[in-house]
Amino acid sequence: MTPVAPTGAGAAARVSAPLAPAALALQAALTERHDRAGYPWVPGAVPPRVVALGDADVLGAADPQRAAANVTLTSGAVLVGPWSGPGAAPAVPACGHCLGVRWQRLRFRTERDALEIGTEMTPAGSWPLLSAYVVDATWSLYEATVLGRAETPLTLAHTTGDGDADAALPRVCALDLRTLQVRTVPILADPLCPSCAVSGADVPVAGPLALTPHGKRTPDSYRLRSADSYPLPVQALANPVCGALGAGTFINVTSPTTAPVTGSVFIRGYAGLLDVSWSGQANSFATSRSLAFLEGLERYAGSHRRRAERLVVDSYANVADHALDPEDCGLYDPDVYRTDPLAAPYSPDAAIPWIWGYSLRDDRPILVPRRFCHFSSGAPGDNFVFSSSNGSATGSCLEEAVLFGLLELIERDSFLLGWYGNAELPRIDLDSCDNDVVRAMVDRAALQGYDILAFDNRIDLAVPVVTSLAVRRDGGPGTLSFAAAAGFDPQAALEGALSEALTYIPQQPRSVRRREPELRAMMHDYRLVRQLTDHAGLFGLPEMRPHADSYLRVTEQRPMSDLYATWNARRGASEHLLDDLRLCQQELVEAGSDVIVVDQTTPEQSRMGLRSVCTIVPGLLPIDFGWARQRALRMPRLRTAFRRAGLRDTDLTDGELRVVPHPFP
Repeated sequence: MTPVAPTGAGAAARVSAPLAPAALALQAALTERHDRAGYPWVPGAVPPRVVALGDADVLGAADPQRAAANVTLTSGAVLVGPWSGPGAAPAVPACGHCLGVRWQRLRFRTERDALEIGTEMTPAGSWPLLSAYVVDATWSLYEATVLGRAETPLTLAHTTGDGDADAALPRVCALDLRTLQVRTVPILADPLCPSCAVSGADVPVAGPLALTPHGKRTPDSYRLRSADSYPLPVQALANPVCGALGAGTFINVTSPTTAPVTGSVFIRGYAGLLDVSWSGQANSFATSRSLAFLEGLERYAGSHRRRAERLVVDSYANVADHALDPEDCGLYDPDVYRTDPLAAPYSPDAAIPWIWGYSLRDDRPILVPRRFCHFSSGAPGDNFVFSSSNGSATGSCLEEAVLFGLLELIERDSFLLGWYGNAELPRIDLDSCDNDVVRAMVDRAALQGYDILAFDNRIDLAVPVVTSLAVRRDGGPGTLSFAAAAGFDPQAALEGALSEALTYIPQQPRSVRRREPELRAMMHDYRLVRQLTDHAGLFGLPEMRPHADSYLRVTEQRPMSDLYATWNARRGASEHLLDDLRLCQQELVEAGSDVIVVDQTTPEQSRMGLRSVCTIVPGLLPIDFGWARQRALRMPRLRTAFRRAGLRDTDLTDGELRVVPHPFP
């Protein structure tokens, strides 16, 4: 076959973009076929609109030509669409620019950096070469999809039986330039598409935040729906062409403790591209997959603001009467701002981006630094702390999301109090748990050579928090593995903590052996502990075991019914989730804290029946990763909480603290 040669116009474009000549040649060839065919039965039929993708950054400015495109040429495939499937047009159509944005976000780190922060690209020869049969295949695909001429509608690739949510979405066909294999996938419109997103103003919540009662399935159930009951468009969320959360999922069939399903995607943040992972760790792959997608959507909502709204940009000094004081959530040691090139000192006179939230305690709108709500966001002057997804949660309604966001904050606060406060926590008698799930998890850990310990990690807050500790019996690599969970039902908190521990057990020994030299260096210089994985990895070294002595020396065990009798009587048997949320709010307000909610729900989540929020409780100890960036060690609560709980008469002194990196995974 003879390749389609670039025309004169294409030759001129060769100097501007590597793929431009081939795109112009494909446009000319498809236009010629369209004009020859005519299509009188297709009202308003126009020739295909072709653009190139992969030789320039498409995440920035609006591009009407790209938005209108229905054929996109990349270096390895021709993408046809978005086009509508059988039946009515999709409720939320996606444009060609949406496709370009979704596609670019799935590229590897080097390719994304080249496109987004690199210099101008130059072509290395005429590439890709478009043979006549590639053009014929592209035209046939365009005719069958965009023009709707297929006798049998194209079906989605890898149909799994749960495709109702996917079937309602626009679709894209990817024609592989090497094999001519066609893959059809659904696409979600990008809510921040530079060309088709509708921008608006970010305004305060009008009136009180509307919290309403929701009946629970049982008094002890705090999730109103099961994870697998949501209409998740699983193929649109994860596919290698335009997946909103990533290129796919990974199932680990060799895991001896859980049935994990994982995925990941690169998200651009203040420090470059961050590899954001999401996972589900249940006892079945089907449930794990649903949980993984829910967590992925939560990460998607929490990494960046996904609604096209204008931010408030001002100094705290100017908005102090209706804003959260950033200092109430903790700042780093001044030395961090002198030595960390990414960190900038906070100033109440510096203009920073703000987002509107709502104070449940004061029943009023309140401005919150964007830095605390979206962990990958960043702007000059607001890098005074580097937040995480701590306090973010997703649920079937606002009340459910808020409750679980607060539970996560309480869990991390209690864990840090127990660790840095060097507390000797009550140990839970696991044999007192009349629960087959708990017994099975303990047995699975034992088969891997680990003993499981569990502790009541409450300090001054009554909400149950359980910390689990997996201890390797032979003292080898992967010696200790910590985890924690909070919940209104103590049994659920225990199961959550044990499940987290079982998640890390299989990989901990291998991870320690692989990283042993760098972990040993961290053991002698804590300043080398710089990222999340370093904290848990460090305690895989046998030599770190003495630092966890306050957990290991506790031998007396107490039954769950004894430890949580007072709490169980207090929480009662409420039939409405709002009652539980109000009880949690009351507990935090009585401890002297505000309770702030920021709605993070994305347009995609709204259509799936989901709500995402970021909860902020100023004064609680925030979880940080990296030894230098530990705000908890500088916050008053670390020293006062034990006195408030009646565990001692005086505040903790600096000399009584366990000044060792926390092992939270």
